[in-house]
Amino acid sequence: MVKFEINDLNIWFDSTQALKDVSMQILPNEVLSVIGPSNSGKTTFLRMLNRMNDLNPNFRMSGNVMFEKEDIMKIDVELLRRKIGMVFALPLPLPLSIFDNVAYGVRMHGLTDKTRMAEKVREALRQGYLWDEVKDRLTESAFKLSGGQQQRLCIARTLAVEPEVILFDEPCSGLDPISTAKVEDAMVKLKEKYTIILVTNNVKQAARVGDRTAFFLNGELVELDKTDKIFTAPRDKRTDGYIRGKFG
Repeated sequence: MVKFEINDLNIWFDSTQALKDVSMQILPNEVLSVIGPSNSGKTTFLRMLNRMNDLNPNFRMSGNVMFEKEDIMKIDVELLRRKIGMVFALPLPLPLSIFDNVAYGVRMHGLTDKTRMAEKVREALRQGYLWDEVKDRLTESAFKLSGGQQQRLCIARTLAVEPEVILFDEPCSGLDPISTAKVEDAMVKLKEKYTIILVTNNVKQAARVGDRTAFFLNGELVELDKTDKIFTAPRDKRTDGYIRGKFG
């Protein structure tokens, strides 16, 4: 069973076409790396998967995106975004304690039992590779964390509501190498339970964590294959040129 099936997807914002006839499948429990130069359609594609593009009044589309055989445009958008969480480029902690940041979404979904809440927060922080660093300071403000810790906190907040899919939009773009490595380690571990789609401008990161890699250019899906094949023997010369740094 595939997680997503995308068929002949076209997206426009006003008169500008951002995606052109994209068709592909995303598999369960894989890390799919999505690469390509700026304005290639990567983020538009990512935001389509949980209908974030709906927030743009100039958005329109043709084709369809099926999530577990159901058209995402027919799924209640709040339910869809609970199942398909998103982590953005810049960490966006809430002005709350570390504990309450992680608990926020769980409370919104109605959990009130304090023991269960503590268990969920602890498990989410563990999965986000942050527990050992914050277990003795859960009542402190999230703003006291470093940038890398804040990003892993945002990952934990997403995990706490138990999604099926996690979308990462350039999650390491503002992080130092050590923090980046911890986020990447978390991604590789998380695919045991979740499907991960990672948009990144860092081709080395795509190669490190991706099971498969999709290359976008000018709104088109140029190539999708196993990551080692994309990086060693791509079928399309444009893919090879981008990976080698000839453009982008």
